[in-house]
Amino acid sequence: MASNITISKGVFDFLKELKRNNNRDWFEAHKTDFKKHQSEVKSFLEAVKTNLNHHDDIEKMKLFRIYRDVRFSKDKTPYKSHFAGSFSRLGAHLRGGYYIHLKPSESLLATGFWDPNKEDLFRIRKELEMDADEFRKVINQKELKETWGELRGDELKTAPKGFDKEHPDIDLIRKKQFVFVRNLTDKEVLSPSFLDEVDKSFKSIRPYFNLMSEILTTNLNGESILE
Repeated sequence: MASNITISKGVFDFLKELKRNNNRDWFEAHKTDFKKHQSEVKSFLEAVKTNLNHHDDIEKMKLFRIYRDVRFSKDKTPYKSHFAGSFSRLGAHLRGGYYIHLKPSESLLATGFWDPNKEDLFRIRKELEMDADEFRKVINQKELKETWGELRGDELKTAPKGFDKEHPDIDLIRKKQFVFVRNLTDKEVLSPSFLDEVDKSFKSIRPYFNLMSEILTTNLNGESILE
């Protein structure tokens, strides 16, 4: 497994400067620095992907662009003050994804189901309506909980249409997202062991992904819906 690749302090120093000088003139003058740090982050993400593929199947890695889409935003600063990357699991059988966000004092790892489509969200809710015991058992597993804490995500204020607001598992059924987030200190990100810690964190979420993949590839009778 790749383990000797790190995030340098220079990456965070550059992002701090970018935040203070978020304009095109400064960025163009420091384009070479940006390219160097972007390349470093990309190498780190490639190493994360290599490690993930030892215990998962990753279809795609994405390094997000530094340029902001300001067309519909009140904030017209042209650049993001962070680097970020995501990893999508392979094919229709494996659901869920991984995310890394690198920003001074605001870095995090995230995983789960950020924006499930309408069909997937309904299927998850129907499963929880029928029986949420296994779901609760998985999200409360010791290693997962010690690493990631509580399940997070936006939720409705009341029951979704067609669901009983008095249902004993309505706290889960109301959710629109099913994600876990681990906040990171700068010291953790810049540590020589950060790559291994990322892999360990992502590996601990597998029981959750296994359950959700099973739910999202079957009907309520447990029969596969994949061709």
